[in-house]
Amino acid sequence: MAGTRLFIEASAFDRMVDELSERAAKIRIGPGMSEGKPEIGPLISERQLERVMGYIAAGIADGAQVRLGGERLGGDLSSGYFVGPTIFTDVKDEMSIVREEIFGPVVVATPFESITELVRRVNDTRFGLAAGVWTRDIKKAHSVAAQIKAGVVWINTYGFFDPAAPFGGYKESGYGREMGGEAIDLYTQTKTVWVG
Repeated sequence: MAGTRLFIEASAFDRMVDELSERAAKIRIGPGMSEGKPEIGPLISERQLERVMGYIAAGIADGAQVRLGGERLGGDLSSGYFVGPTIFTDVKDEMSIVREEIFGPVVVATPFESITELVRRVNDTRFGLAAGVWTRDIKKAHSVAAQIKAGVVWINTYGFFDPAAPFGGYKESGYGREMGGEAIDLYTQTKTVWVG
């Protein structure tokens, strides 16, 4: 559920990207058990580091603009698999950084003009694990959430869980559900016996 695509209403796009960039530049990065209470730790492996850096390079090669980050971190963090928070703008929906799951501290920010356009673009992916909707209009939030093809949609929050609520994805983002009553189905065997 590491979100990569960020759709922002066009009228608020520049302001939101500025605020996001300011916040992301202040994120504390480091080993999870270190003193500074880091918010972002290292990637899991060198292979994943190479994968994330490959996506960043592909985004740049495709013409996306790096608004923040885009580099492996050095200094005290050079001995780990650390990538700085990265924000791309000027992206096109067909770019690999938009189409693929990156699983690193990378987000692509893109504007939208209408809810119809937004829903079409959000659903134009082969993945569908999780999504978030942020708005002051709760009616609009529920309407959009109902149209998004994802297993979990958070409204004005992200990453909230409860063991009683099922979790799982649509499309290539998994089969079945963890947690909730639906998870019990994964551990049961149903038998049908017919007698003539």
